[in-house]
Amino acid sequence: MRNICGAIAILAWSSTAMAGASTPVADPIADGKVLVDAYCSDCHVVGRTGESPLPIAPRFRDLHLRYDVEDLSEALVEGIVTAHEAMPEFEFDPIQAAAIIAYLKSLSEPDKKQ
Repeated sequence: MRNICGAIAILAWSSTAMAGASTPVADPIADGKVLVDAYCSDCHVVGRTGESPLPIAPRFRDLHLRYDVEDLSEALVEGIVTAHEAMPEFEFDPIQAAAIIAYLKSLSEPDKKQ
């Protein structure tokens, strides 16, 4: 059910974002959260608390400790591929990738609310 709701949210977000693709997204952090909730939360914990449903999946709040999250932008657009076969390959458009990066960066800011 979460994936269906997430897909609906993504479609609504995508059509809004693409309609104004040359203008900045009103709230990229919120839009990034919608995307990671829809695409990533089945395996990763994507918020500030909790553990990943799939134990080998890194917690998104810790990604900034392993990577410069800005460097993930290209991989998000070209397709993230990992060493383990269980993770599907995802490709996002540049606006979606920027929103995901904004959300990931917000997780490393201790006083930032989502």
